[in-house]
Order: sequence, then structure tokens, then C-alpha cells
Amino acid sequence: MFIRGWIIHWLLSGVALLIVANILPGIQVDSFGSALIAAFVIGLVSATVGLILKIVLLPFILLSLGIVWFLINGFMLKLASEFVPGFRVYGCFSAVVGSILLTLVDYVLNRLVGF
Repeated sequence: MFIRGWIIHWLLSGVALLIVANILPGIQVDSFGSALIAAFVIGLVSATVGLILKIVLLPFILLSLGIVWFLINGFMLKLASEFVPGFRVYGCFSAVVGSILLTLVDYVLNRLVGF
């Protein structure tokens, strides 16, 4: 059951990335396979580097009322695009807006499926 849920969440994250790439011109995904690999790498980078940055920068996150949190998430998206062929993020603005849209679309898709 746990593995099946994880796989469904991963597939939905890939679909969410494709949707965001179609909405936002600064993000490009070549194929569904690239989107799946990118979704995996985004999760991995966010769970490692992103977590460390969020812990270290917690005072700045609090002082900025969360704006630094969005910048860190955008950086994670941009960093993941450096490792995945077929997935590109052009510019910091696209990375930050893309991370916000990706979070929203992923949330909606998971709610529609029942996760």
C-alpha cells in the first residue's frame, strides 16, 4: 500500500511538472520521462539541500515572513534542472514562480486522486 501511494504521488508530481511547464514559459520539459526524473530529483534535492538551507536560514525565513522560503524552493527547482536532461528552468523569476505553481498544482492533483 505504501509503495503504491508513493508511486502514484510520483506520477502525479510528474504530471504537475508538465502542467506547470505548459503554463509558465520559463520552464521547459521535453517529455513525460524527463518530468518523472525531474520530479524525483526535485524531491531528492528538496529533502537534502533544501532541508539544510531551510534549517540554516530559518531566522531569515521568519524575518521575511516566508519570502525566503519561496526563494529556497525556487533555488531547489533551478538546482534540479541542472541535473536532469530534458528539464530546464530559465531565470530566477521562473524558478520561484514555478515552484509556487508546482506546489499548488501538485496539491490539487493529489486531492483529486484522494491523497
